[in-house]
Amino acid sequence: MIPFNLNSAFRGTGWAVLHFSILMGVFSCTADPPTPKDLSKEHLIPKPVEVLATGSSFRLTEATGVYVQSPPAQADEVRQVGEYLAGKLRPATGFGLPVQNVDNAPPEGSIYLLLSEGDAELGEEGYELVITEELVKLSANAPAGLFRGLQTIRQLLPAAIEKSEVQPAPWEIATGTIRDYPSYAYRGAMLDVARHFFSVEDVKRFIEQIALYKLNVLHLHLTDDQGWRIEIKSWPKLTTHGGSTQVGGGQGGYFTQEDYAEIVRHAQDHYITIVPEIDMPGHTNAALASYPELNCDGKARELYTGIEVGFSTLCTDKEVTYQFVDDVVRELAALTPGPYFHIGGDESHVTEKDDYIFFINRVQDIVQTHGKQMVGWDEITLAELEEGSVAQFWANAEHAKAAVEQGVKVIMSPATKTYLDMQYDSTTTLGLHWAAYIEVDSAYIWDPATFVEGVSKDDILGIESPLWSETITNMDEIEYMVFPRLVGHAEIGWTPASERNWEEYKVRLGRHKARFEAMGIDYYPSALVPWAEAEVTSAGESSEQ
Repeated sequence: MIPFNLNSAFRGTGWAVLHFSILMGVFSCTADPPTPKDLSKEHLIPKPVEVLATGSSFRLTEATGVYVQSPPAQADEVRQVGEYLAGKLRPATGFGLPVQNVDNAPPEGSIYLLLSEGDAELGEEGYELVITEELVKLSANAPAGLFRGLQTIRQLLPAAIEKSEVQPAPWEIATGTIRDYPSYAYRGAMLDVARHFFSVEDVKRFIEQIALYKLNVLHLHLTDDQGWRIEIKSWPKLTTHGGSTQVGGGQGGYFTQEDYAEIVRHAQDHYITIVPEIDMPGHTNAALASYPELNCDGKARELYTGIEVGFSTLCTDKEVTYQFVDDVVRELAALTPGPYFHIGGDESHVTEKDDYIFFINRVQDIVQTHGKQMVGWDEITLAELEEGSVAQFWANAEHAKAAVEQGVKVIMSPATKTYLDMQYDSTTTLGLHWAAYIEVDSAYIWDPATFVEGVSKDDILGIESPLWSETITNMDEIEYMVFPRLVGHAEIGWTPASERNWEEYKVRLGRHKARFEAMGIDYYPSALVPWAEAEVTSAGESSEQ
């Protein structure tokens, strides 16, 4: 071994070369070159409108910060969006990710959220995401657009980003540009808390799950024959008596108005609009059992714990019925910042047609008096709908056409495609199959704009996927019936029809297996989907990329 004299190295002319070599060696060990990545091959759902890949990657590090810039009037809201992102990334990365306001471009290595109006193509929910080796820049016209873009950033990171404990690095995002905006303004899910009651925490978890896939509406089916689930202070027995049981006779439950307000706030934090539904004049046995005066014979009904439909009705020719409706709408509308109030209106088989029409027309006026737009299942088109009201198609194509003829918008929820309580196949133990067996491919392969002849894209407000809960009793069962079908519905609502293809989509969906599992989602592992196990990188990172 030849001895090395460091002192002579300091004195010799070769020191400069040695010093440079040492520095370069240290640099090469601490700053690995960016990993080549192809943005166009990432497995994003919903599929973005435009993707341009540049072949490299941005690396999230301990030095990364989140910087936000917006007009002063929206500074607090945009900063909250930045805090939301940082809160999603901190647990798995272990990084501090401080959130700061800036007036100019942030330093390299940052995530930059910019609110800048003027890009008409993006609208309220669209965004542009520009990723370079030095910066992730997300811009939008409105905070909602920034929030939708954050979901894309989450999906561009490895699935392990969804875990609640620190995971191995590196955390890399493919470089390029994404421009993205939704096809439909209304993209929703419905949760039936009436047949079986679900807690505030369950509903909040559901909100968090659907937000990842850019849904923007949660419709809560709050009342039915089996239970009344929302406190109405002027009619207290609706919950204390009408909410006391559920399907099968188990203990029921209900949301206090404070509970409901908490759900609304959580939804707002995720840019999701709550649409409350009070089903009437049918599906009202819980109310009829609570207040005898709502029955034409003045006699209270027995509480009901079965699953048959169509046997109940409010008394449509009693003035007390409309005082009751007005009180319910008034109290609930005051707690609901969104524009819509759903009155149900379906399967009211024992209500005479003329009485039904009179009732819907009068309730429509009550809803409008309290500053809301009336939404109802497609049977409401038998009445005279006014501008701003919305019909939700679920079964009868003629009703959907009648809505168009009356000049009102339609929400597309065909039971044969979107009902999440329908069984996947004959071996599914949960759910029903009166409408259809709906496998994952069937849930995806349809187009709202061509599903009903005479109802075009311009007539459609959006798409909604209902989960009725006759057979659903807990959060695991909710997730099993919802995922992955709702993910496909989210893509139908967001991505242009020309860009949707089952053979390509099922591969992207299969790559979300690791993400579902990281989030603790109990999904249905359809044999039609090529589910992919997470790959392990050379750095030991678990990734779905």
